[in-house]
Amino acid sequence: MRIALVSETWAPEVNGVAHTLSQLASHLVSKGVTLQLIRPDPAGGERDTLAERDVHVRGVSLPIYADVHVGWPCRRRLVRLWRQERPDAIYIATEGPLGWSALNAARHLQIPVVSGFHTNFDQYASNYHLGWSIPIARRGLRYFHNRCDATLVPTAAQRQALEDSGYRRVSVLARGVDAERYHPSRRDAELRRQWGASPHDPVALYVGRLASEKNIELLATTMAAMQRANPSLVQVLVGDGPARRSIAQRLPDAVFTGFQKGEALARHYASADMFIFPSLSETFGNVVPEAMASGLAVVAFDHAAAKELITDDVDGRLVSPDDSDGFIQAASELCQQPALYARLGRQARQRASGLSWAHIGDRFLAHLIQVQGTQHAATHSTSQV
Repeated sequence: MRIALVSETWAPEVNGVAHTLSQLASHLVSKGVTLQLIRPDPAGGERDTLAERDVHVRGVSLPIYADVHVGWPCRRRLVRLWRQERPDAIYIATEGPLGWSALNAARHLQIPVVSGFHTNFDQYASNYHLGWSIPIARRGLRYFHNRCDATLVPTAAQRQALEDSGYRRVSVLARGVDAERYHPSRRDAELRRQWGASPHDPVALYVGRLASEKNIELLATTMAAMQRANPSLVQVLVGDGPARRSIAQRLPDAVFTGFQKGEALARHYASADMFIFPSLSETFGNVVPEAMASGLAVVAFDHAAAKELITDDVDGRLVSPDDSDGFIQAASELCQQPALYARLGRQARQRASGLSWAHIGDRFLAHLIQVQGTQHAATHSTSQV
């Protein structure tokens, strides 16, 4: 079985889409699937070892967000490729120019297509003063996904929201976590010492891009309020982005580590005590189950992954998405109660330890196989008319 994966982002880029695709691709290969990878030129020009064929297309940076690249339109090139090496199904992860080219080529060749809805465009547009474009984008996204044989979303709430907006053939594909890598045993006393934290000082952690769409202003306000409530608090921010300088000015005592990956990231999670995540732009948010698996008490809005995984005051703290003051209060109260954040962290670990990527990968493969059957039936039916 040959599957083509089309995405405008891929590892080693650090974001939720690239991370999810890396996990799914690894699982497909472990099941004997042959992969084609279609993506913009990586910075180093390296080839992905998982893919039988790693096709690079011209990439360009977004004018409003230089760190984000999209692939140049290449429909004719993809038609030539897929005529010679036809995939059994195509998964399109992003709706940029490359994604549109892949969808048009697939429809022309009658190859089954599954798409992923990974990004809440409304939130990004609002944060970058592009609110005028939201109605146009909504229509375009709905048209894009309704031309696919299936669209996969990470939560039931997201599925309901899309169906209410006129999307068809929407299914839930949840996200997993590597509960062996992200584990409380990774806690590192030396790393905490480098942060300036004694064994009993509480450490509040954030992991993610430092950018406005992550509600980063509320993060800064919350971290500052927590430190006023508990002056021994140590603030650690893992990640980078255009807002780093302004946030560093707001949080002069915070530790900024830049992006971390692999074992280093696992040690950063496990060496903290609380995870503060105010973002509302995610369709899921892989960092939430990673923090939970690491034994951290998470403070988050009742949204995306947190909505699916956390029960308030059982294995984390959940706050209504329209209650920023409540978010600040919940985090400020938690950092003063070591017994509470320890209990929530233990329960969070238990909740997250059952979220297997292998199970998610099997579900993903099942969706790809299902659309092949649907496409075959539709083609056979048409041929009989």
